[in-house]
Amino acid sequence: MSVPVSILDLATVARDQTVAESLAGTVALARTAEQTGYKRVWYAEHHNMAAIASSATSVLIAHVAAHTSSIRLGAGGVMLPNHSPLTIAEQFGTLETLHPGRIDLGLGRAPGSDQNTMHALRRNATSSDTFPEDVLELQGYLRGESRIPDVTAYPGNGTNVPLYILGSSLYGAGLAAALGLPYAFASHFAPAALHDAIALYRREFKPSEQLDKPYVMAAFNVIASDDQADAERQQVEVARSRVALLVRPGTKYTDEQADQVLASPQGQHLREMMTYSAAGTPDVVQKLVTEFAEQTKADELIVAHQSPRVEERLRSAELFADVFMG
Repeated sequence: MSVPVSILDLATVARDQTVAESLAGTVALARTAEQTGYKRVWYAEHHNMAAIASSATSVLIAHVAAHTSSIRLGAGGVMLPNHSPLTIAEQFGTLETLHPGRIDLGLGRAPGSDQNTMHALRRNATSSDTFPEDVLELQGYLRGESRIPDVTAYPGNGTNVPLYILGSSLYGAGLAAALGLPYAFASHFAPAALHDAIALYRREFKPSEQLDKPYVMAAFNVIASDDQADAERQQVEVARSRVALLVRPGTKYTDEQADQVLASPQGQHLREMMTYSAAGTPDVVQKLVTEFAEQTKADELIVAHQSPRVEERLRSAELFADVFMG
């Protein structure tokens, strides 16, 4: 398959794992990606989620960049309404200055959190209304063309960090098309609008200074293992861990309780989140991922290796690379 492949690392913290162990695994995964031919690794901003360790996205990128040498790293993405554009320009301008030619900035408008966390972030329900204007303001800082009189991003000014619009609906697709930016669809957890969003983006795309033709990235969940039964066991464990999204943060539950939730009407959304997934030996994964690439005609695939533990994610990344980049 000639389509470039990247990794979305969710910096997952397993039930029996510390945050420090998870972050060490994030470094190890980036190093594996660098050695095996992946194009880039991205990290997503989430808050108040005990199982995800990438809330301080720019800090994590800086740490991983310092422990790798060539692979592109970036946000997939920064939830821009949680921040001022100037602050993000300064952060990613610093990253680009320290690691030239290696930094990406994917932008989303979702909260990446619940209502109480939005309040704790000092964000209100209307924060996302100015997302298009905030993207343009941020872009201006990075290009050295500030839209705010007498305000310049230092560092950041003129670094031209490439921007990407992330989305799971037609809104993001339309904005990416209007601004002439690459579009990354979050099909690894929100599959419903995938094909409609890609079609809209390609149909309405307007060339820009950054991009002369549409560029689509589509996400896919992968659990690759040497053994089919082991991959399926991992998939069940991942599904159970997602029950945490439906309960109060910190709530403990047994495997049996998780299975009951997954089988209930409330669990239907969790099951649908895994629509674009492959769990199995490399040949099984290769078939399903190749079909997905052909259906979407994506310019780049971004794979979320969903195995629950660090060593399993590393093995999944290696097996996938053997099949697609070997």
